[in-house]
Amino acid sequence: MHNIFPHMFSDLVRDFGQPVMLWQVGILLATLLVAWLLARALRRALEQRRQPRYQTLRFGAESLDRASFPLIGASLVWLARSIAGQFMHTSLLDLALVPLFGIGLIYIAFFFARRVFSKDGEIHPWLFLVEKAVSLVVWVAMVLTVIGIQDDVIAWMDSVHFRLANAHMTLLSLTTGLLWVGVTMIVAMWLGSAFEDRLMRSTTLDANLKVVVARVGRAAFVLAAVLISLSLVGIDITVLGVFGGALGVGLGFGLQKIASNYVSGFIILIDRSLHIGDTINVSGLQGKVTQIRTRYTVVRGLDGIETLIPNEKLITDVVQNQSSYLTRGYAKAAVQIAYTSDVEQAMSLLAQAGEGVARVLREPAPTPLLASFGPDGINLELGFWIEDAATGTAGVRSAVNRNIWRLFSEHGISIPVAQREVRVVGSAVDAMLQPVTITAPAANQTDSAG
Repeated sequence: MHNIFPHMFSDLVRDFGQPVMLWQVGILLATLLVAWLLARALRRALEQRRQPRYQTLRFGAESLDRASFPLIGASLVWLARSIAGQFMHTSLLDLALVPLFGIGLIYIAFFFARRVFSKDGEIHPWLFLVEKAVSLVVWVAMVLTVIGIQDDVIAWMDSVHFRLANAHMTLLSLTTGLLWVGVTMIVAMWLGSAFEDRLMRSTTLDANLKVVVARVGRAAFVLAAVLISLSLVGIDITVLGVFGGALGVGLGFGLQKIASNYVSGFIILIDRSLHIGDTINVSGLQGKVTQIRTRYTVVRGLDGIETLIPNEKLITDVVQNQSSYLTRGYAKAAVQIAYTSDVEQAMSLLAQAGEGVARVLREPAPTPLLASFGPDGINLELGFWIEDAATGTAGVRSAVNRNIWRLFSEHGISIPVAQREVRVVGSAVDAMLQPVTITAPAANQTDSAG
């Protein structure tokens, strides 16, 4: 770049007040006007093709729209400078290239950063840090280029030597390496985010499989970015094999539970044993699965409280899935009638009690049963099937019991009250035969004097 912008200010002062400056001003204004028209047409074309339901794409597209004008302008100015440079001085066009290219580069970096650090319109705190860092680096580079001391700064950075472990490095190589690491990591994370967005829009893959493939894909992109960036910095990645083996052994002993939860999470996602929205019962906790993470699963209980269950527990413990295949459930309503009641009529009324109740299935129809003979009466049961039993059965059973009570009352079917006969033997009988003197009237007696 130092060959394109030599002695920029001195050349601009030399051309100032000369007719060549007017030609440069005219060329610059004309190219910027054409760039503005082209950028406006490009924004309209992209807006028509852009799907409005993806908030993340719209959020990043704002920076891409802003980058269109300076980048198109820089391209046209560079083309005009190459043509006009054969006939006259182009100091003004050289100077205009610096901010146009720099600002366009900033907005392009913002586009990638917003695609990486924003999800469904939510802004990650790192986004502002990345944008500030990119803006600072680009503006410093533009200032150094305009002043014309970029070569001196680069030479000074290359002259500062130091040792990092066993590698000899300079300040320039370290800075360049850090920039490459940042660029490759952001590009890898952007590719992973774009891959995940495209994968989630697929209608042919299972939801659990989408999550697994998306996470594995993003991890693969980040790993590739780390290896590429280390190679660009000059670090021999073959030494990472020994370090990785030792780290793996340490993690295997120290992080057994965490590793087990991660492995169990991938097993759950791959074998599709659980899905988001399933109602499960594990270790006495019943609720609906709202999230399946790599390390844990979120279950929202019937009281609305969300519980984080380690994935290992879902693999090793017995889990009742109440909504995997069969969405109906079987329930019973028990009642007792007196021995003097008509049993056949009572069983017929029981069958009627299940008719017309919401969520009680007609097929198979409610079935009355004579369960047993009790000490106080005959025990009857009404068995019936409930639709969507995972959403709760208490309300349905209550409605059936209310129907039973109403029908039995209307048809004279009595429900016996438990009776017990108590006999007192021995000296207590004589005590009971003694006269009892009442000193005050009972509370339920009326005053005879009144």
